[in-house]
Amino acid sequence: MTTALIIVDIQNDYFKDGRMELVNPDKAADNAARVLEWFRENNKENIFHVQHIAADPAMGFFLPDTEGADIHESVLPKEDETVIVKNFPNSFLKTDLESKLRDNGVTKVIVIGMMTHMCIDATARAAVDLGFETTVIEDACATLDLSYNGHDVPAEQVHYSFIAALNGMYAEITSTEDFLK
Repeated sequence: MTTALIIVDIQNDYFKDGRMELVNPDKAADNAARVLEWFRENNKENIFHVQHIAADPAMGFFLPDTEGADIHESVLPKEDETVIVKNFPNSFLKTDLESKLRDNGVTKVIVIGMMTHMCIDATARAAVDLGFETTVIEDACATLDLSYNGHDVPAEQVHYSFIAALNGMYAEITSTEDFLK
């Protein structure tokens, strides 16, 4: 079984003073960096960085040609690592991610990144729908507080609600520590 790492949207706008600051992005990025380092030592040819570039400026963040859209320094791609640019939450939608994975014989993907409730969820579900065995390393992901119709939902509850929904049917869920063992 050939495994690939997909690092989704760990970009500057999600960090302090960014246009869409998440809750605890540094902790998730630190764990993502540890997973990335493991892949660099053990599986170099199957590292895929996904960078979201806003197709519509109304999105308000990840605007083209801005520092906020740049991949965060904690997981900067090396020259020989693939960067996939996307415009939608699903990292497979209208990108060549699937074809690149298939060209490399990948059958299993490890998904990490930001935001749990949006791009991680969409990417993990799409990966399963496309036939990839999927694992999400939950503490290498982050999200933000949400609100709907007067109901505030703290980021931790948002995160674990989506992780719990993915667990089992869609993905194996693990932690950085357990993955690195």
